[in-house]
Amino acid sequence: METLERVIGTQRVFAELAPEHLAVLTGCARNHRFTAGQYLCREGLPANEFFIIRQGRAALEIAPPARHAVVLETLGPGDVAGASWLIPPYRWSADIRAVETTLALGIDAACLRSKCETDHDFGYAMMKCFLPMLVQSLNAARLQVLDVYAGPYY
Repeated sequence: METLERVIGTQRVFAELAPEHLAVLTGCARNHRFTAGQYLCREGLPANEFFIIRQGRAALEIAPPARHAVVLETLGPGDVAGASWLIPPYRWSADIRAVETTLALGIDAACLRSKCETDHDFGYAMMKCFLPMLVQSLNAARLQVLDVYAGPYY
């Protein structure tokens, strides 16, 4: 049986973490199982946790008023679901819904923020883990906007 620390250590977002930082992070983690259609989070609710998809798929969605939800991205194994826990007011800016049975690691946001405040070396290590992911998300959003608004005349 794999330990939670080993499972977390195999996730690409945490690939560069030192063993002592991995142990600190594990103290904030737990396993989750979501069935198809179940929400990992809902827009506007407190972002008390973020998730790393281990198995299955989840859809990052927004629901414009009086319209059906629009899937912005489909997340799969190794993907991080949610960054709203990083920035006050710590509320989800989108829905994340399991497309199929999904296993995920959940990281308690308050626990992690507290550990980052207490141990600045650990906090810096976490920043180095999450900044590349955030830049990748911004680039993906930029490409989606180009795809939508750049017609055949550009």
